[in-house]
Amino acid sequence: MAGEQRRAGRFRGAEARTSLAAFLLGGSVVAAVPLLLRAGFQGRAALALHVAGANATLLLAWGRAPGGMYQIAIRACFLGFAFGCGLLLSFRQSSWKHFGWYMCSLSLFHYSEYLVTAVNNPRSLSLDSFLLNHSFEYNMAALSSWIEFTVEKFIFPELKQVGWLSSAGLLMVVLGDFLRKAAMLTAGSNFNHIVQNEKSASHRLVTQGVYGWCRHPSYVGWFYWSIGTQVLLCNPVCLIGYTLVSWRFFRDRVEEEERALIHFFGEEYLAYKKKEARGPCPNGAATVGNRCLGQSCNSWQEEKRTWWKTWMFPMETDGWTDWGGV
Repeated sequence: MAGEQRRAGRFRGAEARTSLAAFLLGGSVVAAVPLLLRAGFQGRAALALHVAGANATLLLAWGRAPGGMYQIAIRACFLGFAFGCGLLLSFRQSSWKHFGWYMCSLSLFHYSEYLVTAVNNPRSLSLDSFLLNHSFEYNMAALSSWIEFTVEKFIFPELKQVGWLSSAGLLMVVLGDFLRKAAMLTAGSNFNHIVQNEKSASHRLVTQGVYGWCRHPSYVGWFYWSIGTQVLLCNPVCLIGYTLVSWRFFRDRVEEEERALIHFFGEEYLAYKKKEARGPCPNGAATVGNRCLGQSCNSWQEEKRTWWKTWMFPMETDGWTDWGGV
């Protein structure tokens, strides 16, 4: 049994190394800057040659590798290429500079979801860990933000040049993603991208680290990350839409997990709620539109909210913990 676990660990380690190597391969587009910046046909030809070379390298290195390594490499290389292109746009004095920041943020978010899962909870690792196929709604939301940015850039170009606002959005993105990844690392094997409806032997109540700040830091981080992307892009329409939809999505998800937490941990969780009262979100902070937990799943009662707790942790209810989920 121990031997099988060691072999599985080595295999998962190979997946992490493969993804990192492929991500860096895609990001190597930055090294081709002198060629890519050439005007006209030469620049386009250089880009085409770089893409062809990267694909050839993928085939040679992982085309016949076992365990779906090639599929991992393709996705990681694509995200690395997007990150590299984002860097190129970010350091150019053009009206697309802030979109370059967005490209870097988006590609790094998706790649780091896979890498952290590979290191942190390899048993749950799959191609879905990239979250590239998260949902139809998620993809449509991303597409909508790209369309809005492009349309407004040509109709209201000055709207996309508010540097301080884009910088504030970038800060939200960085801090939000940092909080989410810190939550994933702190939860360890308890974290899973798929909500768990059955308690396994390894599940435990996580109360330390960032879980001492708020009860679902992974959701809070993603919430502010998603809003931050639209502040960064100066997309007023999508900013409103992202805020409302994300708020509702995470509110419903937290309610679902709360029921499972009481079912999984029972009195241990309820006792934890009673004694834990530190940080910016003490006992009693309620979810916007959510219900607080009573002594059992069947005893829900409404709880008053304070505006500052709601603003800082909009998905939070009383107490802090996490056990897995997106």
